[in-house]
Amino acid sequence: MQFSKSVDYALHALIHLAQSERDHNIGIKELSATLGVSESYLSKIMSKLRQDGIVRAVPGVNGGYELAKPARQITFLEVIQVIEGRQQLFECSNLNSQQHRLLTEEKPSDRNEDKPGACVCLVKQVMDGAERQLNQYLEEQTIQSVLDAASKRGSCSTNKR
Repeated sequence: MQFSKSVDYALHALIHLAQSERDHNIGIKELSATLGVSESYLSKIMSKLRQDGIVRAVPGVNGGYELAKPARQITFLEVIQVIEGRQQLFECSNLNSQQHRLLTEEKPSDRNEDKPGACVCLVKQVMDGAERQLNQYLEEQTIQSVLDAASKRGSCSTNKR
């Protein structure tokens, strides 16, 4: 599994915004120069983040972007879902094969009461469990938690100016 570069840029942009002085917004030119990405590409990413209420656009000559809520409330999972969408990572595509029938178990379904005793693919159960654990971990990680970890550790020598 690999997240898109848009997720990478979105997370780094949010960290940069969170590091900026309070009540100081950052223009798209500065942000794109800092991240090394084109203004038009970054504008599309920032537009998605704005539409979901993660950042706020400040109009005017000295306008730009700022966080719309505290950095401790912006989770990695939220950002990923805004950029990538909110779909499941795994979908069993082998439903009609003999192998699939061997790997299913009949169990009462508490999620779908219309189909009691529906067959559940064991491979899908494993993959869904992994996705739940990943989502839980990403939900625990916030923009602020990264900033806190960075301040405790100090910056890498390659990132020093």
